[in-house]
Amino acid sequence: MAKKVAAKKAPVKTQKNKASVAEFIAAVDDNAKRADAKAIDKMLREVTGEKPAMWGPSIIGYGSYKYTNTMGEADWPKIGFSPRKGATVLYIVPDFLASDPLMKKLGRYKNGKSCLYINKLADVDQKVLRELAMRSWTHMSEKYG
Repeated sequence: MAKKVAAKKAPVKTQKNKASVAEFIAAVDDNAKRADAKAIDKMLREVTGEKPAMWGPSIIGYGSYKYTNTMGEADWPKIGFSPRKGATVLYIVPDFLASDPLMKKLGRYKNGKSCLYINKLADVDQKVLRELAMRSWTHMSEKYG
């Protein structure tokens, strides 16, 4: 009978690193997306009281928590964003916020699992976005410390 060999778990690719957040934002090609990234960074610094860090090559994260899934244990930012070419992704919407009435007041966005996709910051109500970020940060901090 063949002996079972445990499958090797792939290392988590998106890890906190020492890359410069300021340099990453400065390197965003599109002027409007760069301005949006600066504004989102400012807002999330104010909401969280945290200094951001790069996670992988393209995610700006604030705080961190440990989670466990089928691949094992990993770290992830409590809240974050990534200014991508197609849309800016905001990692600020835990499942409970997806059905929050406040989402109807946000403006134009698409949502995925625990994230929002916005084309430009002007498409959303920034006061509502800030409130959602605060609720998300509070929830993540209460749940994970």
